[in-house]
Amino acid sequence: MEGIEMNPRICNGKPAVAGTRIPVTVILDQLAEGDSIHDIVRKYPELTAKQVAAALPYCHRTLGG
Repeated sequence: MEGIEMNPRICNGKPAVAGTRIPVTVILDQLAEGDSIHDIVRKYPELTAKQVAAALPYCHRTLGG
């Protein structure tokens, strides 16, 4: 999926935001804690809002939605 990659050399092959070492689970944890996309981008300035938002459709497709 665009914006998310799985590379065995990054995050032990877990899904991560493309071009970073930030796992999708970190994004989901932040959202579950009530952070907005804007909050996450402030915490992780190497991310864009588009990259953060890419985590949601990735999870939806992965879970069979």
